[in-house]
Amino acid sequence: MAFRDRADAGRRLANRLDHLRGCDAVVLGVTRGGVPVALEVARALDLPLDVVVVERIQDPFVSAVTLGAVAEGGISVFDDSALSSAWISEGAFGALVAGLVAEVERRARAVRAGRASLMLARRTALLVDDGVATGATALAAVRTVRARGAQRVVLAVPVAEADAMASLDDEVDETVCVDRQPWVPSIGRLYREYPPTTYEEVAEILHRAGIRSPYRGPRSASDRAA
Repeated sequence: MAFRDRADAGRRLANRLDHLRGCDAVVLGVTRGGVPVALEVARALDLPLDVVVVERIQDPFVSAVTLGAVAEGGISVFDDSALSSAWISEGAFGALVAGLVAEVERRARAVRAGRASLMLARRTALLVDDGVATGATALAAVRTVRARGAQRVVLAVPVAEADAMASLDDEVDETVCVDRQPWVPSIGRLYREYPPTTYEEVAEILHRAGIRSPYRGPRSASDRAA
């Protein structure tokens, strides 16, 4: 199954989430690409929208390899298998992670323009991403909302690699996926249009959802090139 774009994916995903309509839930888009999907879900279910800022830890020598992920709140998860074969020293890896932790916190403050994140205590956290390939970013996001007191966590994505999604079953209360694939070499291949989502666009989406947060944060090289 191919999705036209992230908006199309969000609308299709929302069709699988009607059982959450009317409950005390917050839709949280996983940055960056999950946020346009989450916007459509929040609109369809008439639920508030926020984000969870997550950055992948990429191998500095092989950028296509993900070594883990860092999420706001200082949450980090690591792929032990990928790390065991990576050509990076323990010290260099620690410095890389520390830099990402600081960057994630800066970006989280920037996209909200100083506004506090929505309260999750005793509520359902509906985490939405544009897909799950390795599961690292999703796991970091899940642990972040758990740490913030979410009573129930639902992970919802348009597409996922079946094994990666199954590995998250014990971390969440419910998973919802439109299309589970036996192998996903790249999430973008399941979309006909898959442009990069910038943090400026994330801030604009929050603005359109009723959260006034003009972006004033640091820009990465990928953002500048986009």
